[in-house]
Amino acid sequence: MLHKTGTRAVEKEGLTTQQWAVLGALSREESAGGMSVGDLARYLMVSRQNLSGLLNRMERHGHLRTVANERDRRSRLVHMSDSGRQLWLQQAIPKINEYYNDVLSNFSADDVTHALHYLLKLLDNMKRIDEATRGRNGIEDN
Repeated sequence: MLHKTGTRAVEKEGLTTQQWAVLGALSREESAGGMSVGDLARYLMVSRQNLSGLLNRMERHGHLRTVANERDRRSRLVHMSDSGRQLWLQQAIPKINEYYNDVLSNFSADDVTHALHYLLKLLDNMKRIDEATRGRNGIEDN
């Protein structure tokens, strides 16, 4: 439902929830110098393979650009483009804020606090299971 209803909130801007997540990650102050694909994948908790196609589409649409990492030429740094930043700030953020206001409209501040607490607890459990599964199967982290 988040993907379906969230995408509807930003579809007029040509975005999906996955693209909104990428732009949100790249809009953070600590990402001003760009993010490696691996760091972005870890931050978004997705595989590099899933992220790669998404990044290519977003680059074709002009939302971001990738450049070689000067410290490690084998690695690419992902940056939000000027047009991507304009899209994010002027069009996407107001729609995203409106979306969250709508979905949380009947939640009190305490409800939001409790929901966030339990979602973070759930995420911690999922991370624990993921790490244990990767360890048993000899899978490297993306």
